[in-house]
Amino acid sequence: MASAGMSSEETGEPIEDEPVWHPAHEHLDETDTTTDPDYQPSPSEGERRFGVLDEWGGIESYEDPPYPDPPDDLEDLEDDDDDYLGAERFIRADPNDPTFARNYLFQLLASGGFREALLANGLDPGPPLEDDDLEEPDEDFILAMTARLAGRRRRPKFVWPKVPSEEGTKLMRSGHFGTEPYYVDRIKKRKEVFATSLMWRELGIDSHGVRIRADQSISQTMIPSSRADSIIHYDSRSYSGQFSDDGNFFFCCEQDFRVRMYDTSNPFAWKYLKTVEYPYGQWTITDASLSPDNRFLAYSSIRRTEFLPLPNQPITQGLDISRSRFGIWSLRFSGDGREVVAGTSENSVIVVDLETRTPVLTLKGRHQHHVNAVCFGDTSSPHILYSGSDDTTLRVWDRRSMADRREAGVFLGHTEGLTYIDSKGDGRYVLSNSKDQTMKLWDLRKMMPPSRADAVERNAYSTDFDYRFQEYPESHRVAHPYDHSVVTFRGHRVLKTLVRCHFSPPGSTNSRYVYTGSADGKVYVYNIDATLAGTIDVQAATMNSRPRGPDILTNMWDLHGDMEWRTCVRDASWHPNVPMIAATSWNGWGLSSGTCTIHSWNDGADEDEGDRSIGRCYDHKLRPLPEYNHYQDDSSPSPEHRRTRRTLRSRPVARLDTDEDDDDDW
Repeated sequence: MASAGMSSEETGEPIEDEPVWHPAHEHLDETDTTTDPDYQPSPSEGERRFGVLDEWGGIESYEDPPYPDPPDDLEDLEDDDDDYLGAERFIRADPNDPTFARNYLFQLLASGGFREALLANGLDPGPPLEDDDLEEPDEDFILAMTARLAGRRRRPKFVWPKVPSEEGTKLMRSGHFGTEPYYVDRIKKRKEVFATSLMWRELGIDSHGVRIRADQSISQTMIPSSRADSIIHYDSRSYSGQFSDDGNFFFCCEQDFRVRMYDTSNPFAWKYLKTVEYPYGQWTITDASLSPDNRFLAYSSIRRTEFLPLPNQPITQGLDISRSRFGIWSLRFSGDGREVVAGTSENSVIVVDLETRTPVLTLKGRHQHHVNAVCFGDTSSPHILYSGSDDTTLRVWDRRSMADRREAGVFLGHTEGLTYIDSKGDGRYVLSNSKDQTMKLWDLRKMMPPSRADAVERNAYSTDFDYRFQEYPESHRVAHPYDHSVVTFRGHRVLKTLVRCHFSPPGSTNSRYVYTGSADGKVYVYNIDATLAGTIDVQAATMNSRPRGPDILTNMWDLHGDMEWRTCVRDASWHPNVPMIAATSWNGWGLSSGTCTIHSWNDGADEDEGDRSIGRCYDHKLRPLPEYNHYQDDSSPSPEHRRTRRTLRSRPVARLDTDEDDDDDW
């Protein structure tokens, strides 16, 4: 239904009481056109107007002709002639003009080589046309068909935003996202290499502020490498894994309804803590969140939420946040640790108070599809909430004014559903990942009022592709006309699952980057100006790191896929204090298992000087897996391995010990 005050050109609806002609509205064989229910009288010559064709060749709207009438002689039209352009875009909307009858059209198609196809499908095109019948073709019909095809060919081509982004470059120079490496080597007049930066820092000849900026600039260049320090294997796909805010803990959630927790107070010597099982889960553990004080871990499934004291309390405290039966896709603790916000499959957002163990806010009716991601906007205040949905919108809620249960603003710009959102924690910038294969940075000062957003048809720009099993149809990509995002990041792939994105931490990266997992087995690290800062190739680091087991076929993600080693990085977490990323992935033969790989910065070295060799395999309790290591070495195609590569035959995998009391240190 058209909104009040909107013109017919904006809504695409024809003006009332005006003639509408479409190539499908051909005259009947009878001469009495008044019996045709679709017949409308022709306008008078003084009121003749021209119909603008849409991309399918139909009449989209009417307007006065900006071009002269099409000439009578089509042979005089040239490609660069204005008359030709006018004839191709505009057709006369007069149903009394002569047109081809239906039978004549079939005969015309048959004479052009379609006769056999029509006969094969049981259609009789009639006798072939004689030459005399083809001497005077109907010009209006030819113009209409030409304009229809031209509308498809001349659809505006999608153009990606410029890279590097001008807005992103301004942000990089503003100080909100790292520091700009403005200085050069004082001797060779070029950007300082890492060793030179360390030398000037150790000399300590600059002022205190300059030394702080130098330290920050050094840390922000330390992007972890692809070579994995360690590979932790799980028998089921891994869905999420995050460090605590202080970096002392790491948790990892798997599809077997277990949460594994590790002590990472020494980030280069992890220790296994405990495993907690969620016996009432459905499909998988969808999300988990650690409270800022490390006392509670909230984790969810497609049923209800559980709260777990961490790390020494053995009792799991359950909490049903609603009597309704729905799944929870996303969970986040507030900055003070007193509340949890949840996004549900009921298209709602719910805030739960932990002290009273009851919902204090329920927001329904605004999102039109599943809420896949939620978070608090400010680490120092619980008032601002973000929610991202499969309805392609990112909504901003201000709890200080919730009398009408409406959001404070809306971000439009994604053309497919959102998979994850992350806040910078300053109440201003928010990051979103989407199934349209882009990640976007938003500024709260540019959000759209809800009244304007409600008038936009959100599904008009979507392709309705199945991101779980299909590739995104790039040929159908269109630009969203209401996209007010600050920066658009592209290159990664958001397929198979709800891939996650994050801001890099201020401590170890100086807030310089944004990063995301990807369905092609990599972690993509972007500068704020949309340029690619680096990638971490998890698939290359884990290739053939696990023997094939007898249960591969039962655990394959896509039964119609192949049995090759495949990797999809669903989540990644950057350590807050050291240059280290833990990537949580669907990983293995046919995506049948999961891994958590630990990547640290090593300045491009292939080997580490530490006691343990890098790239070794461990089980969920961080116990070495010699069989996995030997299999990986024998199957590696790299030139440094001189052994004969074995045939990749199905071999039994030793079942991991399920005894959770053996808390061996790594």
